[in-house]
Amino acid sequence: MQNDEDVTVYRMGPTCDLGDVEEGKTYIGRVQGFANFGTFVQLNDRVKGLVHKSNVRTNHKEKDTILVKVLNIRQNGNIDLEESTIPVYTVEMVEKKSTAVRLGELGTKVGRTVRIEGEIAQIKQTSGPTIFTIVDESGTENAAAFVEAGVRAYPEAELEDIVRIVGEVMMRNNQLQIEVDSLVILAGEEAEIVRDRIENALEERAEPGDIPFLVESDVLEKLKPEMRKVAKIIRKAVFSAQPIILRHHADADGICSAVAIEQAVTSLIRESGGDYDADYFLFKRAPSKAPFYEIEDITRDLDYALKDHARYGQKMPLIVLTDNGSTEEDLPSLKMAEIYELPVVVVDHHHPDEIVDQYLKGHVNPYHVGGDFGITAGMLGTEVARMINPSIEAVIRHFPAIAAVGDRSEAPERGRYLQIASDRFTEDDCKDIALALDYEQFWLRFNDGRELVKDILDIKGNNDRHRKLITLLVEGANLAIEDQMSASMPHVRRQTLGNGAELFLLDVEIHAHKFTFPPPGKTSGEVHDRLCRQYPDSPVVTIGFGPDFAVLRSRGVMMNIPRMVRELREEIPGGGISGGGHLVVGSIKFVEGMREEVLKGLIEKISLVGAGM
Repeated sequence: MQNDEDVTVYRMGPTCDLGDVEEGKTYIGRVQGFANFGTFVQLNDRVKGLVHKSNVRTNHKEKDTILVKVLNIRQNGNIDLEESTIPVYTVEMVEKKSTAVRLGELGTKVGRTVRIEGEIAQIKQTSGPTIFTIVDESGTENAAAFVEAGVRAYPEAELEDIVRIVGEVMMRNNQLQIEVDSLVILAGEEAEIVRDRIENALEERAEPGDIPFLVESDVLEKLKPEMRKVAKIIRKAVFSAQPIILRHHADADGICSAVAIEQAVTSLIRESGGDYDADYFLFKRAPSKAPFYEIEDITRDLDYALKDHARYGQKMPLIVLTDNGSTEEDLPSLKMAEIYELPVVVVDHHHPDEIVDQYLKGHVNPYHVGGDFGITAGMLGTEVARMINPSIEAVIRHFPAIAAVGDRSEAPERGRYLQIASDRFTEDDCKDIALALDYEQFWLRFNDGRELVKDILDIKGNNDRHRKLITLLVEGANLAIEDQMSASMPHVRRQTLGNGAELFLLDVEIHAHKFTFPPPGKTSGEVHDRLCRQYPDSPVVTIGFGPDFAVLRSRGVMMNIPRMVRELREEIPGGGISGGGHLVVGSIKFVEGMREEVLKGLIEKISLVGAGM
């Protein structure tokens, strides 16, 4: 004998229609109205039937809940019902009989009602519907749910929930979208099955193809496993609709590295089903003035990320650092990122400090495999970008050559990348583009200048505009450089060190124009280049300094600037010393009152290292 507890009563979902009703089953309904011959009952807003007066068991008023058994479904669609009185029962939800599909298949289902299962990657409340961005094993799409204008639909649904959505596939603004009829949050084993299915598929889908490098390079070949690892992390972020913030040093090398990855990521976002503007709100590129990830940078990035998380329901971002991120100077920001559980990957060629690796998910650096800074960030970023999305190779294949000349690389890869770019640009062309990037980025300050930079790098294919723009920017940059040099060079002081090196000192605070191009670092570099030409047979070190900083450039003196900085920090208490960079190109900061002691200690260390041409 069946117990009452074993009796199942069904509740029709809001999207169910006549085809989902079955004879012999008992449903929960609502009294709609009365007639002489019986009572009308709604099973949901779309389906109703009639309880003939002979089958009414109790008295009701409109909108009362009632249990009814389906006696017959007539050919004309009318439903004959009988009132049931069951004191104890269990309720089972009836969902619309719909086609279960993957998001990647929605393009073939326009106009049809479908069922999808996936993870909520973003919840955006508009002035109209609530937009849920859903990720499954095949792609990313939006589902729009409407209660009333500006009111949050399904407020119980949260970021990273696994949900089952039923709705009609529509086209809105030339974008696929599911108009939500029902959304159910899955739990327990049912949710874990879907989550595991998505995760396993994403792992496989994110794996980059094994493609050859643009040039032959032993260093790149040794770095390939780590480059593939970083490319996979970035690809997985794209496929799971995780925002990406890309930080890069604000020079030609850093820009080339970052823009290569930017092109790969934004095109992959569009290809994987993102909104028409998803490549803007899911990807952000920002320059860093210093060659490391400053506290100012992480503070800005966290501020944006936390606001977007709160206002737009976005996931917290992946941080990608190019041409920075490898040194102790990055630690305060990396520790801040760890507190907020932001994953960080680095593509850099500065001399690395091992301590940073505990904070990174991936770290591409030529020093890890016996290389050095001659393999520039632009070379590394371009090759990683090709792994992220090989389809953009034609757009970015000239970037490494620009980065190589812009960063004064002397590695054998320099010539090979210049050869790759030679069908479009000569070496002098590449130097001009690098200078134009440096010049324009100075005026852009903290802005990325996304579209301007595309024109400078000739990404858009408007060759006439590109040539005119480069000519104008290079002319402006060279005039500014010459003006700066005419003011600065007469004030350069020279001394010969005990190791035979020629040391040149310039106070760029009082003997160079302020707040204009070139800034102190590039001013020191230009001075150094001129001095190297004046003393072709001598080791040359140039120090451009201000009240609380010094910029170093070296030729023929095998310094280790990061190590010197660490030693000086210990040897000069109260100096407030920090800094770093490459082995022979870098900078140091200190407190103004200790400038003379710091410069004296720095010069002593330079005089003790080997020098020769």
